[in-house]
Amino acid sequence: MSTDFYSTIGVSRTASEDEIKKAYRKQAMKYHPDRNPDNKEAEDKFKTAAEAYEVLGDPEKRRIYDRYGIEGLRNTGYSGPGNFEDIFSNFGDIFEDLFGFGTGRSGARRDYHGPVPGADLRYDLTISFMEAVHGISKEIEISKKETCWTCEGSGLRPGHQPEICPACQGRGQVMRAQGFFRLSTTCPQCHGQGRIIKDPCNDCGGTGLVSKKKKVSFKIPAGVDHGSRMRLRGEGEGGRRGGESGDLYIIIYVEPHEFFHRDGNNILCELPISMTQAALGYELKVPSIHGKTDLSIPLGTQHGQTFVLKSEGVTSLRGDVRGDMIIRVSVKIPDNLSKRQEELLREFSEIEEKKEGHQKGGFFKKLFDHLS
Repeated sequence: MSTDFYSTIGVSRTASEDEIKKAYRKQAMKYHPDRNPDNKEAEDKFKTAAEAYEVLGDPEKRRIYDRYGIEGLRNTGYSGPGNFEDIFSNFGDIFEDLFGFGTGRSGARRDYHGPVPGADLRYDLTISFMEAVHGISKEIEISKKETCWTCEGSGLRPGHQPEICPACQGRGQVMRAQGFFRLSTTCPQCHGQGRIIKDPCNDCGGTGLVSKKKKVSFKIPAGVDHGSRMRLRGEGEGGRRGGESGDLYIIIYVEPHEFFHRDGNNILCELPISMTQAALGYELKVPSIHGKTDLSIPLGTQHGQTFVLKSEGVTSLRGDVRGDMIIRVSVKIPDNLSKRQEELLREFSEIEEKKEGHQKGGFFKKLFDHLS
């Protein structure tokens, strides 16, 4: 499917939220599966438009997509809008605008007594450059909903049972029609569960979940990079009626370093040296991400020349190999000479000119001879 979401729904990259919503509604109306039965092409276009709106209709997802494209979104855990049930569930407000009521295509009634897994959570964490290349242990505090300890996630006051929904008679759906549409929609009273709670738990109010702040500790491995994702199993929201807890996804953002830059597992940096150090050669210690290391600048080093220090880069996430450190030399020309320095440089220049003159007339003579 196309990943050019703007062209998918027919808007420009500078379109406003209202323009995007309006364009998606138009596409959804045109390719709605109930209006195009047994039409695979329309079904695909409907799903593609839904994916485009899910991204462009969300400011944060749109920002990531504009900067990094679809791959950037996938690195944050994004996997698309899912199936028809997910689409109609996620964009119920759009379809209410289209048809005057929710489409409720969530299908058959969800079994009230069945387990409901907890939702996954996301946490954006910014770390320093050095923390990313060396790894670090972190502790964060998150606000989430955990399984109610009183009703064990059922939402019921202990000793009570849910009752059959009088609006849908336990089916979880009601039939509604408008124009040529006849749709089975989610029951607005029981929200598709077929049961209602008349005696809710006092602690969670019938939701089966209670809000709580929790500290979570974890270790960030050496070698993570900007956009890396970590999954902490069971640290998401609590499940209901025996369902498992969701997961917590940590999205890593790495701050830039003033001296080092990263290219995969290699470290890049620029080292300023004087013209005398470049001309005469120089032995020095340079900083690396692992401390200090020796670097030999040979006689006659040129501006922009690079040197590779093996295994002074980032350890791979597998921990079996290190990248290299690549140093680019930047020769600095002095701009505030003392009188003595100027005298020495002029003397050096005169020697160079004589030397150049003895070498078959020099560069400029050969150039003028060529032009004449």
